[in-house]
Amino acid sequence: MIKLYQFESCPYCVKVRRKLNQLDLEYEKIEVPRERSKRTKIKELSGQIKVPVIEDSDGTVVNDSVKIIEYLEKKYA
Repeated sequence: MIKLYQFESCPYCVKVRRKLNQLDLEYEKIEVPRERSKRTKIKELSGQIKVPVIEDSDGTVVNDSVKIIEYLEKKYA
């Protein structure tokens, strides 16, 4: 299952959720702490602290909404 690291109100995260839903993909939403210093998990995964970030079931990690959407379309569409 895809893990989506996000903020619920983030417009870039909304775009990624919309694409995941459009492709009828199951995913787990993981809310990232607002405090930047506590974003250790996404820092470990992607090397940065911005959302959204996805972690695919095969271990692939993609950050940036445009790159995530391109990845999802290429792999799942």
